[in-house]
Amino acid sequence: MTADFIDLRSDTVTKPTAGMRQAIFEADVGDDMSGEDPTVNRLEQIVAAMFGKEAAVYNCSGTQSNQMAVRAHCQQGDEILIDETGHIVNYEQGGAASLSGVSARMLRGPFGIFDVEDLEGKVRPDNQHYCVTRLLCIENTTNHGGGRAWPLAKMNRVANWAHDSGLKVHVDGARIFNAAIAGGYTVKEFTRHADSISICFSKGLGCPMGSILVGDTATIYRARRARKAFGGALRQAGMMAAAAIYALEHHVDRLQEDHVNARAFADAIANVEGIRINVDDVESNLVFFEIAPERGTSAQLSAQLLEQGVRINPSGPQRLRACTHLDVSREEVLRAADAVRICMERGVDRATANHLVGTAYASK
Repeated sequence: MTADFIDLRSDTVTKPTAGMRQAIFEADVGDDMSGEDPTVNRLEQIVAAMFGKEAAVYNCSGTQSNQMAVRAHCQQGDEILIDETGHIVNYEQGGAASLSGVSARMLRGPFGIFDVEDLEGKVRPDNQHYCVTRLLCIENTTNHGGGRAWPLAKMNRVANWAHDSGLKVHVDGARIFNAAIAGGYTVKEFTRHADSISICFSKGLGCPMGSILVGDTATIYRARRARKAFGGALRQAGMMAAAAIYALEHHVDRLQEDHVNARAFADAIANVEGIRINVDDVESNLVFFEIAPERGTSAQLSAQLLEQGVRINPSGPQRLRACTHLDVSREEVLRAADAVRICMERGVDRATANHLVGTAYASK
């Protein structure tokens, strides 16, 4: 097994660049819990303005941001509406229920993107027998929906429907900058009708950690209280906030390179016998593909790829997900695609993947 891996498991594996490390080193810091960290304060102001909102609160992770939003918008016993592929209900350990006493009602839209007709009749009647439907959650890009970007017109239509129905709208924007590039709009345009938005810095933007939640002043006040209750209040967080500022200044426009590399990977494996992929479905930096059942399982192919020095996780019994990012080059992406071809030509050894079966499906 080679010591140097081409790691396509997730854009969360990215490491800080030299410029980002220098920004971290030079950061001015203070006590964020007391509102005294100047770099955190600057980051919150920058992102709030970027999204056209009143306020923001920096925190540890995208999961924390999402759960702070649920707590800020909902009361115990309320319900959220969300696509069945949504991160909040699949990959956050049931946090809405366990932390805030909030349940979820699932929607089903193509590629994780629903429309008004999918929402009709989903708001509970005002009756003591039912919970209160309080919040609509939208994920952009959709992760396990296929890395797709919401069309702007559909977002506006759905958000207006939600507000007309008395609901708040939260956008899980873990990869919102990827979505804006793929969708051909600005983040401010997309989130114009959103009441809160979570943004992750540790994925395509390449930071070591961190997320931010933006919204109106009252919502962010409640979210900041939730951050404290969830054990996420920060002290001298300016070093990580400096990394986020650096990323916003240097790493947003380059996300287009990841999208181009993802398409190149998809094109390269499209004609591999036993691999199933629709290249036109690749819109961002996520590439989902399947191994034909008669050729093996996703876990088995993943294990074989590991032997070739390529890390790609299963995303279901037959489905795999490759994620391009700033730490993989075009050359490496094409080498990874060649490794897929080699593995499929050699045949998948079922015995090598036993340790992977049933694991790694929850790719971030």
